[in-house]
Amino acid sequence: MGEPARRMRVLIWQWGRKGAGPRYAAELSASLRTVPGVATTLSLSAQAELLQGRDRPDCTLPFPTYNGKLSLLRRLPGLRTSLPPLVAHLRALAPDVAICAMPAVLDLFMVTALRRAGVKFYVVVHDADAHPGDDFPLQMPLQRALIRRADGLIALTAHVADRLRALNQVGDRPLLMSTLPPFIFGALPAPAGNHGGKLRLLSFGRLLPYKGLDLLAEALAVLGPRDDVEVRVVGSGPPSAELDALAAMPHVTVENRWVPEDEVGSILAWSDALVLSHREASQSGVAAAAIAARRWVIGTRVGGISEQLADEPLARLCDPTAESLAAAIRGMIESPPAASVAGDPRQVWHDVAVRLAQELQAHVTA
Repeated sequence: MGEPARRMRVLIWQWGRKGAGPRYAAELSASLRTVPGVATTLSLSAQAELLQGRDRPDCTLPFPTYNGKLSLLRRLPGLRTSLPPLVAHLRALAPDVAICAMPAVLDLFMVTALRRAGVKFYVVVHDADAHPGDDFPLQMPLQRALIRRADGLIALTAHVADRLRALNQVGDRPLLMSTLPPFIFGALPAPAGNHGGKLRLLSFGRLLPYKGLDLLAEALAVLGPRDDVEVRVVGSGPPSAELDALAAMPHVTVENRWVPEDEVGSILAWSDALVLSHREASQSGVAAAAIAARRWVIGTRVGGISEQLADEPLARLCDPTAESLAAAIRGMIESPPAASVAGDPRQVWHDVAVRLAQELQAHVTA
C-alpha cells in the first residue's frame, strides 16, 4: 500500500476587528476543514470582536493588531520586532497556500512574513472599487498594493471579477470564482411573518450613501403612510439628511449605532423582510445573513446583488428607483413569498469550500 496523500495545508488570515471580515474568515476556515485532504489554520486579529463573544472560532494564530486609530499608530513602530517570530511560526506551520479572507490595514506586514517563509498567497477581493462614503482614504491603495503582490485572486461575484479585469489588476495570475454563502447568526428564528402583526421591514448594516438610504426614503414616501408596516433602519454611519428624512416618517425608527456580533441574530429575527435599497454593490453580507435566517429579501438590481439573489426563492429584485422599490415593498405586503424549505447553510459553505479547494489544488500544489 502506498502512503496516504498529504493534506493540503491552508492558512486563512483576516486582521480586521469588526464586521463581516473576521466572520467570513472563520466560516471559510471551518468549511475548508470539512473537505477531505485539507487542513486549515485561522489567524484573526487578537482584538477581533468575534474572539470576544460566546462562540469563539478555532483561531490558532491570533495576531495583536490595534484597538483604534491611535492604537494603530502606536502599533506600527513595533511591528519590526514581531516579524521574526511570525516568520518562524509560518515556517513551522508550512502552509501550501495562504488566503487573505478580506483585506485589512496590516496585510502588507503579513505578506512580508509569508514571502520570507516561502508561502504563496491569494486574496479574496470583496470590492474592486471603494464604496461612496467609505471614510478610510488608504483602503483602496493598500488593497491594490496587496493585490499586486498576490499569487492569485478570488472573486465572490462575476461583477467583481469583471471590475478587476477592467482595472487591469489580474494580469496572468489565476482568478478563482467563488460565492458568498449564507452567514449564520445564532439559531434559526421563527419563519418570517409568523408573529401575526405588521410587516416588519429592516434596513441593516453600514449607513452609507451606496446603501441607497435616500432611495428607501423616497420609496416609503411613494408608498405613503401605512398602518400595516413598520420599518427599522439599524446600523452605523455619519449623520445625513437621508437618515433625518427616514427618522421623521411615521412607523420608521432609525438606530444609528454599531451593532455587536451577539445582537445581529435577534435583529434579523425581529424582521420579516430585509430591504437592500443599494445604489451600487459588489455583493451583500446582509443578504447572506438574511438568507441564513430565512428572511424575505427585497434587493435592487445593482452590482453583484442580482447574481447573489437570482436563485433565492425568498428574494425579490427591483430596479434602483423609488417607484420600483415601492412596488416591490407593496408586493411583499400584499403577496409575500410562499414558505420554502430551509436549506442548510453549512452544506452551502461546504460545497463552496469543496470547489475552492479543488481550484487551489490545481493551481498551488500541481
